[in-house]
Amino acid sequence: MVHYLTPEGKKQLEEKLAYYKTTMRREATNKISAAREYGDLSENSEYDAAKESQAIVEREISEMEDILLNCEIISSTPASKGEISIGSTVTLYDEEFDEEVTYKILGSTESDPANGIISNLSPVGSALLGHKKGDVIVAQLETGTVSYKILAIK
Repeated sequence: MVHYLTPEGKKQLEEKLAYYKTTMRREATNKISAAREYGDLSENSEYDAAKESQAIVEREISEMEDILLNCEIISSTPASKGEISIGSTVTLYDEEFDEEVTYKILGSTESDPANGIISNLSPVGSALLGHKKGDVIVAQLETGTVSYKILAIK
């Protein structure tokens, strides 16, 4: 699976990975060492918790490495000819609520719906891809359908 990242998003993920590989991994190892000192490992809840914590850290490291290995960098200026693509910022008109909304479409790794950044895999994000200014799109959400008219693409 390809993961789409902005240059900034890739840099942040690389920094987070480095932190996990050094600090978080070392902390997990230290917790295991400290828990071993409590004695019998078969009845040592601190040891079990430390091992679980280590497994979570290693799983996070593996996921970040996979994303970085299979990522495609998104241009900060989409190159398509007036069509919405990953990296586009779109202004939409929602007739139902009589309001304009603006979304930036990025990969799922960087999506932040509360701040107007939606994933290309989300219902609205995927429905928008490939469309042009003036088009009306319909997206199927869990709560029903929503339709938007595309007002602007940046």
